[in-house]
Amino acid sequence: MKNKITPLSDFVFLRWAREKETKRGVILSDTSKSRPAIAEVIAIGPGKLDKNGNYIKTQLKVGDRVVVDPFIPQLIKIEGEELWVAREGEIFAKIN
Repeated sequence: MKNKITPLSDFVFLRWAREKETKRGVILSDTSKSRPAIAEVIAIGPGKLDKNGNYIKTQLKVGDRVVVDPFIPQLIKIEGEELWVAREGEIFAKIN
C-alpha cells in the first residue's frame, strides 16, 4: 500500500489497530465505543511547511501506534482497503 499512495503535507494515513495487550497488561481495543481510538500509521506526508517554506518533519513513522479521536479522521478506500486520513496535529499521542 505505501508504494501506491503518499500523503501530502502533514497528512497521515491510518488503519484502526487490532486489540492488543500492552506490557503492563492494559488491553487497547479498536472495538470500544469509547474515545479515543488506537490506530497504526500506514503512510506519512513529508511534513508541514513553515512561514519560510521549510518543511517541519513529522514526529511519526510508518508502523507507529497512535491515539486518535475516532471522529476526526476521514475515511478513504484504496483498492478496497479502508484507511483513515488525519493531520499529524490531530493525533494525540504515540504509544511506545
